[in-house]
Amino acid sequence: MTSELKNKNVLLIICGGIAAYKSLELIRLLKKDGANVTPLMTKASEEFITPLSVAALSENEVHTDLWSLKDEAKMRHIRLTRDADHILIAPASANLIAKISNGIADDLASTTLLASDKPALIAPAMNHMMWHNQATQENIKKIKEYGHFIIGPDEGDMACGEHGLGRMSEPAAILEALKKKLHKPLNGYKALVTSGPTYEPIDPVRFIGNRSSGKQGHAIAAALKNAGADVTLITGPVNISDPHDVKTIHIETATQMLNAAENNIDTDIAVFAAAVSDWSPEHTADQKIKKNGNSENKTLSFIENPDILKTVSNHKKRPKLVIGFAAETENLQEHAKAKLDKKGCDWILANLVAQNDKKVFGEDENHIYLIRQNEISDWKPLTKSEIAEKLSQEIAIHFGEKYT
Repeated sequence: MTSELKNKNVLLIICGGIAAYKSLELIRLLKKDGANVTPLMTKASEEFITPLSVAALSENEVHTDLWSLKDEAKMRHIRLTRDADHILIAPASANLIAKISNGIADDLASTTLLASDKPALIAPAMNHMMWHNQATQENIKKIKEYGHFIIGPDEGDMACGEHGLGRMSEPAAILEALKKKLHKPLNGYKALVTSGPTYEPIDPVRFIGNRSSGKQGHAIAAALKNAGADVTLITGPVNISDPHDVKTIHIETATQMLNAAENNIDTDIAVFAAAVSDWSPEHTADQKIKKNGNSENKTLSFIENPDILKTVSNHKKRPKLVIGFAAETENLQEHAKAKLDKKGCDWILANLVAQNDKKVFGEDENHIYLIRQNEISDWKPLTKSEIAEKLSQEIAIHFGEKYT
């Protein structure tokens, strides 16, 4: 069986830390699988393993210096990433993770990554207190949003004598993660995803909206892209970055979202994760509505917004698989099943947004039920990224594709 890595160029970035010794075994495994490994070592990594060892195992030149006259005359920091099919960082130090997160380019590794046109698979390794530090966790969150992938860290005894989460994943696990990333079960499929809230204007400065953060919809768009789909994301106003390498259309109102959905309806998969406002003001004031110094009540009249999920589910160009979301405050399964029948979609992902005063909107975790015509699956609490990955897997299985 041919390996996905055969004749592929892998740029392996090795950071400083005791886990650097594992990178030697990783090189051996990559080579065994047929990959061509180009090593890049930080100065700190040379304190733990030698460039000679890395060169001998990889059978390639080891790149270490941003200021090499020979290399930089050829813009080597750009060529390294352009020539690579895949980028691995193992071990990845807290320092390099922080640089990636903040766009710092002060050595060959960080400069090469900033010039990169592809996501990296990153295997962190550090003391467990460094890993759990809020700064590191925020950096990890940001680089995931940039499109990078994280494997590990694992829990165990550390070289410092402490125990906790921070050990670099084993080389074999990193290799398998890279292969999984290469497997694209939805390659050749087109997907449409909606995300975030809609804002319905009252006047030039006020609007009616909702608390949706867009985290779930954006995570689904990213997961489908990672699975190989050609993804178009239609999003309302959010404070998060557009998913990497995803065509993103920014809108504000429900009508604009519907128009964008109909203009991009030529697709296999449609996932409507946006929290669309059900109503909008019948009239929008041209100027800011003033109090006028009196206490008379102001009255707004509303009109019903278009039902995007129902419209697409019954469209003459209906996608093969249409999935809606149901944010409920009570009787979750009954209301979600009724919505499935009423809208005409194939699946509903339902969740409670009122959970004993626990905040749901804007959080990183959710509890989802997948509602199909004759089946209800309780996914238990998962992070929104995990939900997106699980949905991507279910979609691949629905289309008869192997998902590893």
